[in-house]
Amino acid sequence: MPRLSHFPAESHQLDLFVSAGGDIAARDAQDLMAWPFFSLAKSKRVKPIDFRMGEVSILVEATAEHGMATIWDADVLIWVASQIVEARDAGRTTSRLIAATPHEILAFTRRGTGKASYERLKAGLDRLQSTTIATSIRQHDARRRHRFSWINEWKERLDPSGRALGIELIIPDWFYEGVLDRALVLTIDPAYFALTGGLERWLYRLVRKHGGKQKHGWSFDFQHLHIKSGALSPMKRFAFELRDIVRRQALPGYSLSLEQALGRERLNFVAIPLDPFDAAMRRVGLQPVDMS
Repeated sequence: MPRLSHFPAESHQLDLFVSAGGDIAARDAQDLMAWPFFSLAKSKRVKPIDFRMGEVSILVEATAEHGMATIWDADVLIWVASQIVEARDAGRTTSRLIAATPHEILAFTRRGTGKASYERLKAGLDRLQSTTIATSIRQHDARRRHRFSWINEWKERLDPSGRALGIELIIPDWFYEGVLDRALVLTIDPAYFALTGGLERWLYRLVRKHGGKQKHGWSFDFQHLHIKSGALSPMKRFAFELRDIVRRQALPGYSLSLEQALGRERLNFVAIPLDPFDAAMRRVGLQPVDMS
């Protein structure tokens, strides 16, 4: 069970890393942005994601009790990555054993901080702990696969009277090593947390990973995007939802367009130039003020 009164021997070998809290830049792990690791649906998903492309293989499996970790649950991992990078850049020691309060996580990810939000966070932690991944990514031999869960274990911390003090969790080596590698982490727009659809959240992360700040942007055909999403929706429905995202221009910081090329529908995306002052505000989680 994830909420143990104390962790087994592993936690005694790890220093406790206490989150810094406060307004810090949101950072995401590029591996998680580029590949299908999460369910994009709010309804429970048990069917595995079994993805193969070139030398990359990913198998994501869920339990019937909790279902697969969702792209909303991944907000916890974005919070973790942001805390670790912020501490590392400040010269503080980090660890896979992390202590925080639910309020910190919920506030950072722009969620409500009431009881219902806390219960949803705990359910998300259960999904992150019970979802298992086996992947060849960052393995020297593509035939070998690293197997892990997004959270090894987590628990609630209580004071002597039984009042909640916060939570502790242990993240896996695979995720921790990726976050510590400066080349494998990108800042993301805090407006990402306001995106309500699973597909548009997934698409923002993919666009941010591949489009970056390139002057001429990037593009993918719809069929390729459908495969990379790991979504259960049929191609026709997937394409309909993509076109709606383009119509609404739903992704913060990017301009989206469609084209037909060689008989295939393609999504094009390019970064919208941002004023340097506005960019600095966004990096610390503040929204620029419209002075017009």
